[in-house]
Amino acid sequence: MFEVVAFRQKLRAKAVAFGVILAALLGLLVFGSQTASAAPNWTLDPSASVLTYQSVKKNTIVETNKIRNITGTLSSTGDAKISFDLNSVDTGVDLRNVRMRFLFFETFTYPTAEVTAKVDPAAFADLPTKRRVKTTLPFHLNLHGVSKDLEASVVVTMISDTQVSVASEAPVAVHVEDFGLLPNVDKLQQAANVTNIVPTASVSFDFVFTADGAKPAAVQTVAASPAEVGPVATDAAKANFSDEECLNRFAVLSRTGAIYFRSASAKLDAKSRPLLAEVEGVVGKCPSLKIEVAGYTDSDGSPDANKQLSERRAKAVADALVADGVPGNQISSAGYGEDKPVAANDTPKNKALNRRIEFSASKLAN
Repeated sequence: MFEVVAFRQKLRAKAVAFGVILAALLGLLVFGSQTASAAPNWTLDPSASVLTYQSVKKNTIVETNKIRNITGTLSSTGDAKISFDLNSVDTGVDLRNVRMRFLFFETFTYPTAEVTAKVDPAAFADLPTKRRVKTTLPFHLNLHGVSKDLEASVVVTMISDTQVSVASEAPVAVHVEDFGLLPNVDKLQQAANVTNIVPTASVSFDFVFTADGAKPAAVQTVAASPAEVGPVATDAAKANFSDEECLNRFAVLSRTGAIYFRSASAKLDAKSRPLLAEVEGVVGKCPSLKIEVAGYTDSDGSPDANKQLSERRAKAVADALVADGVPGNQISSAGYGEDKPVAANDTPKNKALNRRIEFSASKLAN
């Protein structure tokens, strides 16, 4: 849970870091190489760049995590753009990674975050001679479908005429509510059975940019080993998942609440498409497992009617998966009506939690 908040805030902080980096790089582009006939364009070096964030759960437990896959460019005209692959969240534990991706960031709908900036080169006019400049840099962050104008305090260092580092002067506080992520913190807390996740994360970063055409040099990042810095393979690059990875993903996808029906209907809403596509991708990488699609309702109405509705909804989801190419022998469906509630049926919010589709897996019979 805390991880979710931390990741969220981390993303925002990361965006801040990226914005800072972009701005700094822009200044370097314009002023960093006095001998060049034209200012160069710059590209972020993901193997030398680091972004970490800390979150707090149970009010006192601090956890540090990363987002590993980062890309970015800075043009000679001062336009900066950095993208973060939210599917590369790295907590060190697969189940926690999946919770952050699907429950907090909702990567099946919002797979990336993006930072853009337009920097005034005058702010870095002294960089070539001072080699190190502290400043406050504005940037624009797009995260979870929400755009915000933010700023961060950064230290810009010219490593060489072809490399520049943009690092946070102090941890950046990121508030998850600014990006509509507070409900997702609740999902994390429920999934991890944790309370008191602080809705603010502290983000730190050190981004290295290299002038286009220059050979990247070895850069010493902040006490980070090669296993901790740079891009990592995400689910998209894996041929198949282990059984544990499959179970982790089905358990977390069941908690997203991102499959939608019209009231008292088994007709799938188009908003369900992103989550269904994610489920299809996971099923395809779990060829030895059979997946049951289970439907549940709240307690409004008669038990018999609720059971029938849950059966029709579960079948609608299973039929949609098969129609999109999932082998029929890997999918079954069942409806459990108002049985097995996950919350008391005493408030609209709790009733919504009970109206759900879940995915469970078992070994496929030979």
